[in-house]
Formats: sequence, C-alpha cells, structure tokens
Amino acid sequence: MQIDLRTVTITPLRQTFGHLARRMGADKPASRYLEATMDLQPTENYHYRPTWAPEHDIFDATRTKITMQDWYALKDPRQFYYGTWVQARGRMQETAEGDFDLVDQLGLAASYPAAGRDAALKVFLPLRHVAWGANINDSYVAAYSYGIAIAQATCYASMDQLGIAQYVTRLGMAFGDVDALAEAKAAWLGAVEWQGLRRYVEDLMVEKDWFQVLVAQDFVLNGLLFPLVYERYNDLLNATHGPVFSMLTRFQREWYAENVKWIDAQLKAAAADNPANKAQLAEWIAAWRDRAAEALAPVATLAFGDDGDSVLAEITRQLEARAAKAGITL
Repeated sequence: MQIDLRTVTITPLRQTFGHLARRMGADKPASRYLEATMDLQPTENYHYRPTWAPEHDIFDATRTKITMQDWYALKDPRQFYYGTWVQARGRMQETAEGDFDLVDQLGLAASYPAAGRDAALKVFLPLRHVAWGANINDSYVAAYSYGIAIAQATCYASMDQLGIAQYVTRLGMAFGDVDALAEAKAAWLGAVEWQGLRRYVEDLMVEKDWFQVLVAQDFVLNGLLFPLVYERYNDLLNATHGPVFSMLTRFQREWYAENVKWIDAQLKAAAADNPANKAQLAEWIAAWRDRAAEALAPVATLAFGDDGDSVLAEITRQLEARAAKAGITL
C-alpha cells in the first residue's frame, strides 16, 4: 500500500468577520483589537426603554451633546482589548510589587525622615478617595457611553483607578501608619483644603452627560492632579528626602503617561468630527479647568507651600497645550 503525502492550500473566502469586512474589505485581515471592538454596539431589537430614563433607549447616542458620524472613530491608540489590557497591567503590577518589596526589605520607609513622611502622607493618602471617585465616574461613562470603542477603554480606566486607590492605601501601610489612613479619611470628609476637590469629584457623580464626565475626569482632573502630585511633588520629595515615595507611586506615573495618549486621542477625534463638537469640548474644558484649578489650589499649597500657585499655573498651561494639540482652542 502506497500513501502519497502532499500539501494542500485552502484559500479562505475572506480574511475576517463580516462586520469588519464591510468596513475594511474582505481581503484585509483585522487585528484582535478591531475584532473585539468594531461594530459590536447593540443597535436594534430593543424591547423596552429603561424605566429610570424613558426618554432614552438602553443604548442611546443622545445621552451626550457630542455627536459623531462614526462612534468607532473613538479608537484606542493603545489597541487595548481585555487580553492586552490584562497583560499590560500585569507587567505594571509586577514592577510595583517589586518596588514595595524592595522598600520593605531594605527598611527604606522606616528610615525615611519623620517630617518628610508626615508631610507626604498628608498629601498622598487622601488621593485614594479621589481615585475611588474616579472609578465611579469612569464606570458611569462605560455604562452609558455609545460605541464599544469608548466604552471598553473607559471601563479599563475605571478599574485602573480602583487599583490606584489600592496602591495609595498600601503606600500608607508601607510606612506602618494605619492611623494615617483614618486621618486621611477624616481630612477628605472635613478638612478645608480637600473640600473643593471632594465637591468636584462628587458633582461628577450626578452629571448626566457622559462625555462631559469623561472630559472633566479623565482629561481635566487627571491632567492637573497627576502632574501636580505624582510628578512635581515626587520631584520635591526626591530632592529633599530621597526617592522612596517615587518608588511607591511608579504605577500612577506610568499609568498616567499611558492614559494621556488615550484620552487625547478621544478629544482629537471628537473635535475633528464637526465644529459643534469642537465648540462644546472647548466650553467644557474651560469650565472644568477653572473648577479643577480652584479645587487643587489648596492641595498645591499643602504640597509646595508658597510655590503652589506657580506650580499649578504651569501645569494648567501644559493642559491647555494638550487641548490645543488635540485641535481645541480654549
């Protein structure tokens, strides 16, 4: 008996799924990100309107003043779908865990100057409540936004903020000061310097326009808070007392640098879609920029003393430059 082996090439009729083929053509293979993102928003066969908002469908593009010819223009330049996001965060978490372990093994927190530790914890620890509020606000955007492209990326951002809240909590515990966490909570609830920021975060919890929440939380507040505290204040602590706090907040800085690419791309795409979007975004950014700067002014003074106003003003100009680069003139 003789068996002849030969290779047979079977040419697929198309290289990708039908909904992507209709967008891109049948002969163009799609990335995993596009397969997990494009045209997956439910658009038909709604059985009822939500009883809590009968003026809208469950998935409704009119929940925001922003309009888009194609909501899938709001793509994520990082190409994050669930698998790649988990891998990226896993690598960042591994690095952060190594930093916490190193600080613990070498006793760096115990040897940190007491005056610097107390001053730093008063600035850093209340931010875990800010991050928790950001988690709530981004969860709202993920729930009510339109188009899977923006919804999934904001869902990841909401979970990232929850992780940031946990790392800030661990920051306090790394210094063996559990009482500092309780004091930070009391400061968040009652200290004068934190009430403006608390009001900002909580007002966003009742804002109905999800794109406005996205702008106010992810572009404006993050765009001022993270450079102010996790970058500039860390630089001050490094120069004064050493790099321990920079080691324990590396996750926040790396996350922010990555997140800037995403949120700026969203604003650029929305502004480029039509002039009404550009005008609306400029109005929102200007209004929330002023509120955020006012809310962060006492925090800047707490961190930098008399230099707080000038540091915050410089960071605000950087935010405005980011808006201009996205095509939005304030």
